[in-house]
Amino acid sequence: MIRVTEQESTHQHIDQMSVLEILQGINKEDQTVPLAVEKVIPQIEKLAISVTERMKNGGRLFYIGAGTSGRLGVVDASECPPTFGVPFDWVVGIIAGGDTAIRKAVENAEDDSAQAWIDLKAYQINEKDCLIGLAASGTTPYVVGGLNTARQHGILTGCIVCNEGGPIAAESDFPVEVVVGPEFLTGSTRMKSGTAQKLVLNMLSTTVMIKLGRVRGNKMVDMQLTNHKLVDRGTQMVMEELNIDYAKAEDLLLRYGSVRKAVEAGSK
Repeated sequence: MIRVTEQESTHQHIDQMSVLEILQGINKEDQTVPLAVEKVIPQIEKLAISVTERMKNGGRLFYIGAGTSGRLGVVDASECPPTFGVPFDWVVGIIAGGDTAIRKAVENAEDDSAQAWIDLKAYQINEKDCLIGLAASGTTPYVVGGLNTARQHGILTGCIVCNEGGPIAAESDFPVEVVVGPEFLTGSTRMKSGTAQKLVLNMLSTTVMIKLGRVRGNKMVDMQLTNHKLVDRGTQMVMEELNIDYAKAEDLLLRYGSVRKAVEAGSK
């Protein structure tokens, strides 16, 4: 398999560039990423529809990955509860090497093809659930093994990769292959590839949560009120919905604990 993500950068002698030239070169490459994502929106659509259907029937969404990809999955999963007010176990991010690997690389963790399923079993993953493998290379053994075993157990599988035709895509019912080309710094897939995966994760989880009813209009009505900024944002939403003053809106919000509940109570 020829991995585009490992091909030599089209920018030569970057160690001799000025700071401005380096920044401009990185930015020029970054501008190509949304265009690459746009090309695979039909793939993302199929995955989002399928994940939504499973989750409407009680399923959960799992991400597995190693290194940068694994960290991106953990970030997306961890942001769903505060953003959409969903239970912490609705979306689960698992990284090769465990939580230690979020901050510090764990040697050879991504090369163990059996470990992902062991990690997933700790969450009692079952046929109602969805599993998405994240790997820029499209070849990471940890992810390949996890997807392969998951399919054998009737679990819906998908992936977000940055090379076409790899073993991870082959193990996915709904592969998303975003080909962003060589990196500015040869092989550094935390750059364009990581950006592409982050964009797709944003699109996927946000779309699924909207279709699961966790958004009203264009507002995060179920967000957790974990700081003053979010209480203020929620108060403004309640004011707008009910056409009341700030003090009354804040009182309703704090009394009922969410924008949705405050609006429902205030509408009676």
